[in-house]
Amino acid sequence: MKHLFKKSTYILPAAMLLFACGGKTAKKETTTVEAKTSTTKTLAIEKPQLTFGFIKLTDMAPLAIAKEKGFFEDEGLFVSVEAQSNWKNVLDRVIDGQLDGSHMLAGQPIAAGAGFGRQAKLVTAFSMDLNGNAITVSNDVWSKMKPNVPVGGDGKPLHPIKADALKPVITDYKNAGKAFKMGMVFPVSTHNYEIRYWLAAAGIHPGMYTAENVQGQIDAEVLLSVTPPPQMPATLEAGTIYGYCVGEPWNQQAVFKGIGVPVVTNYDIWKNNPEKVFVMTEKFVNENPNTAIAVTKALIRAGKWLDEPSNRKEAVEILSMSQYVGAPVEVLANSMTGTFEFEKGDKRNMEDFNVFYKYNATYPFYSDGIWFLTQMRRWGQIPDAKTADWYSSTIKDIYRPDIWKKAADLLVEEGNIPATDIPATDGYKPATADFIDGTTYDAKDPIGYINSFKIGNKDKK
Repeated sequence: MKHLFKKSTYILPAAMLLFACGGKTAKKETTTVEAKTSTTKTLAIEKPQLTFGFIKLTDMAPLAIAKEKGFFEDEGLFVSVEAQSNWKNVLDRVIDGQLDGSHMLAGQPIAAGAGFGRQAKLVTAFSMDLNGNAITVSNDVWSKMKPNVPVGGDGKPLHPIKADALKPVITDYKNAGKAFKMGMVFPVSTHNYEIRYWLAAAGIHPGMYTAENVQGQIDAEVLLSVTPPPQMPATLEAGTIYGYCVGEPWNQQAVFKGIGVPVVTNYDIWKNNPEKVFVMTEKFVNENPNTAIAVTKALIRAGKWLDEPSNRKEAVEILSMSQYVGAPVEVLANSMTGTFEFEKGDKRNMEDFNVFYKYNATYPFYSDGIWFLTQMRRWGQIPDAKTADWYSSTIKDIYRPDIWKKAADLLVEEGNIPATDIPATDGYKPATADFIDGTTYDAKDPIGYINSFKIGNKDKK
């Protein structure tokens, strides 16, 4: 699928095609071969050979598309894209320089800069997607939850399903002397904060982190543990966990295998929430500024291509390839083509389950990053209270909209995106109450936001 030509049209005189006998020429005709036009203004690339990492999830799609559709090559970049075994491996290999950049959990570069876990100076100039996660429970748990879920006129469950429906089930497990166990993909993953948010909104304590308890299970009514995304369905089927929060295709895989039921998506937990980011080290960006801009350009183009509905079928076929996600086409299509299946046979329209470009999805908003910092503080991963200025200054070292803006301006100049797709912003989105519990989030008042919750740390302003 890579480009074969860079110029727009080649004229091949048919007279140049000699007959084998007598050297006679053919009639004077011309054959026109149309080729793809590239208007890319190639920068002076410092490092053209690059290796990027990813985890086998649908939201790695911008990397696959930038490679397969030739967007990296248009920028003078020759990129290898390699699957990694788990999120810790992704983080370590980027920090150690074995990878030039990677698909990464939004919380990973933030935690590395805020002092939780392995510390390093990492930056992101590109947000890979919005939404894309769900919470799935086992068939047994769903059978116990379902009587607590309101139904509509069609007899189907009303969505979004709140964790209130799960609360009696957890109580029954507790009364029977059994711990209620659920999985998430990493301590600083969106999935961890989303499942905690969903549980806590129903008054279910998901546990606190301390220096002594890095599992985050202090006072927990639900024991959350880490499971790599591709292993989620098998772990659920084995009964090791009773539910999980993960990205696609691993919720739809549970439906496909008949072992579990997704009960809520993260679109319903926080509408159009940020999910993954593309991360490089600060050192790499400083030493290779044009390369960083070129990479960001290619990824923005990939996001735009992905959000054209007519391209989703092809995107699913690309992602199903073994070197990318490697899941069956029908499983990937369940969420990537504008639908999402909950209980088997209950497929609903969900146009924005996967967003890669709309709603300024690729822009690294400071307010998105600050939300992760508030959750790290809420649950004790950041052990001490911080000032409001700390939240702002910390995220501005990590989120780099300046790089994004340089890339986007060039894309506008080239005609690859319209100027109207560049947001007029100070890096902060307006305050929003688009959460499952209706709580208002204002990134310019992080301490007030932390203090608004019944469960979690409280800080003095």
